[in-house]
Amino acid sequence: MTTVQCEKLQKALPGLAHPPFPNAFGERIFAHISKEAWGLWLDHQTMLINEYRLNMLDPKARDFLLAECEKFLFEGGSQKPPGFVADK
Repeated sequence: MTTVQCEKLQKALPGLAHPPFPNAFGERIFAHISKEAWGLWLDHQTMLINEYRLNMLDPKARDFLLAECEKFLFEGGSQKPPGFVADK
């Protein structure tokens, strides 16, 4: 496993085993995002899917998640849905 300078967490950490998507965005994630930060995104993504009741067969839902992924990993964060309250 390689080490990357994680843009999300701002430190050198173990990277992913392979790109998460077979495109340029997946390569960017692979080169600049750690396994730990990717796990944080997967948790956030699950919350977004559940809270917005996204149908992953809908191209608009997939486009929304990709945009949120970029915000979360590279642009300082993705917003939680309005009124979201985390479990205690």
